[in-house]
Amino acid sequence: MRFRHPDGSTVHLAYCTNVHPAETLDGVLAQLRDHCEPVRRRLGRDRLGIGLWLARDAARALDTDPSALRGLRTELDRRGLEVVTLNGFPYEGFGAEEVKYRVYKPDWADPERLDHTTALARVLAGLLPDDVRDGTISTLPLAWRTAYDDERAQTARTALRTLAERLDAIEELTGRSIRVGLEPEPGCVVETTHDAIAPLTAIAHDRIGICVDTCHLATSFEDPHTALDALTEARVPVVKSQLSAALHAEHPHLPEVREALAAFAEPRFLHQTRTATAAGLRATDDLDEAVAGHALPDGAPWRAHFHVPLHAAPAAPLTSTLPVLKTALTRLVGGPVPLTRHLEVETYTWQALPPELRPRSRSQLAEGIAAELTLARDLLTDLGLKELP
Repeated sequence: MRFRHPDGSTVHLAYCTNVHPAETLDGVLAQLRDHCEPVRRRLGRDRLGIGLWLARDAARALDTDPSALRGLRTELDRRGLEVVTLNGFPYEGFGAEEVKYRVYKPDWADPERLDHTTALARVLAGLLPDDVRDGTISTLPLAWRTAYDDERAQTARTALRTLAERLDAIEELTGRSIRVGLEPEPGCVVETTHDAIAPLTAIAHDRIGICVDTCHLATSFEDPHTALDALTEARVPVVKSQLSAALHAEHPHLPEVREALAAFAEPRFLHQTRTATAAGLRATDDLDEAVAGHALPDGAPWRAHFHVPLHAAPAAPLTSTLPVLKTALTRLVGGPVPLTRHLEVETYTWQALPPELRPRSRSQLAEGIAAELTLARDLLTDLGLKELP
């Protein structure tokens, strides 16, 4: 979906396909048929943006076979879909029964991460619509915090500088400008937007910036105004933003709140949980650790890294951090000039919801994703952006 900002530029809105498990190119093509096109039809749109997630095998197939890349581009056009952004965070196995810590491998100290992201950049340059020259890719925030020492940090910085040089070369060859954004996430080396400033200013290349995920922002209790002001002052580009909402518990000391939270503690994904105290953030790596006992103080609200469907906050006594998303979005695109022009709804946890809340069919999933995009569209038009055909 495209929107005209009051400054005349185009803002793109997509939804991320990591909600649909696929490891191969055939799987990606099936996604377009079974999920993405039905979402577009439910929205009554001739064109829908999707943020493709391409696992290692799919990315390699497209990068090494020009005919395969042309075939995917043709299939996108045929189904009324377009791609301006990729989710380059998960490497493989995102649809496995247990993902947890595996999603952070390989990290930016491993050569596979550089090779994979370079392949994604070349692929994206070939997928961009004819009238679009700018593409973006989100990637993991350097590494999970453990087993990350000074030597690995230096290796990661070198890899990102090499990536920037390769992105320069891609633009020289294709005329397409691809930028990559580190996506701060709780528990990682770069957990917050503040943590991103030092490594990104050290790299000092405008092709490497930040992806602001509003669920992660909220989980870490970051104030959107403070975070975005600091990024602007440091001249760190907001490459893209993922529109998402975290799970919020206002009164975690109550037994009924603990019981409600426990229903969201599931075995597939990691749901880092945080609470803000006078001494700073207190944290657990997963939600089950928090609800099981006394790992976190419970005198203040808890937030968990669980991407809650934007249009459907959980039932009381829980809620979502949708207000944080709204505040961040106002700052991102509500000003005289947008801070970013690529927005992506990223609710990959539909099938990880408590059983009674999960979609029971492809049709129900398509309906839910369309409802999320409708909410995002309404927020954008309320900010003065005009939806384009």
